[in-house]
Amino acid sequence: MSKPRALVVLVPLLPALLLTACGTEGGRGSGSGADTVSPDLPLAGTHWTVDKVTVGGNASDAPDGADVAFEEDGRVVGRGGCNTFNATVTVKGDILTATPGPRTGMACSDDRMRFEKDLVKAFSGELKGTLENDTLTLTSPDGRNVLALTAEQPAPLRGTTWKVDGLLSGKTASSLPAGSEGKARIVLGEDGKVTGNLGCNNFSATAKADATTLTVEGPAATTRMMCTGPQMKLETTLYELLDGPLTYRLDHRTLTLTDASGEGLTATAEPAGRA
Repeated sequence: MSKPRALVVLVPLLPALLLTACGTEGGRGSGSGADTVSPDLPLAGTHWTVDKVTVGGNASDAPDGADVAFEEDGRVVGRGGCNTFNATVTVKGDILTATPGPRTGMACSDDRMRFEKDLVKAFSGELKGTLENDTLTLTSPDGRNVLALTAEQPAPLRGTTWKVDGLLSGKTASSLPAGSEGKARIVLGEDGKVTGNLGCNNFSATAKADATTLTVEGPAATTRMMCTGPQMKLETTLYELLDGPLTYRLDHRTLTLTDASGEGLTATAEPAGRA
């Protein structure tokens, strides 16, 4: 890891889907008179962490990385902790109507795949939204499907622990090698250092930054542990990726790093206190 690496700021990357007809007329308020107009749920430009999903009366806690984002221009994108899913949504008053669209097809653990299916099912059809302070609850008409969310604050590039959760090759996204999940992390410190873990060994290096670029100066110092095959495979991939100029795209709590050939990684901000 001897060559300087440059990380160049670009616009946010997240894929998204169209949020159509965002309820400009509002809806009818219940119990307050037939002519009372209920304001639309103020969802544009908001990001939410998924806390819990209930489908058919059965509740499941969300894994790390599960979230839903409503873009300023009316687009929406969600993640179930592994894959990204799309939907078309309309909002009128406190009623949100969601039609699921395509989602990515990375293979994940069985429990995450089950959760993602439940999340998409809960985020479907007509849902009544209840917004209280920093919590949002979306409930199906029969009350058996419920999506519980908490407002999610953006993560700064520096001082955040970025957990590596996927690999990129051109336009293709893939999961980490089975058995290597959960350990690789990158931290861009306020003190001019870059530290973290490559899947097996810890690493550290110094860095210079200006308004748009970050240059990591090698060689990086690493520990010398031997780990499982999948962990060493991930470490080799990340070590090679970090040895060269990288482009980064930061979108709320998602970081994407790619090199000139299109090889790269995706990472999600760790919650405070989880580093």
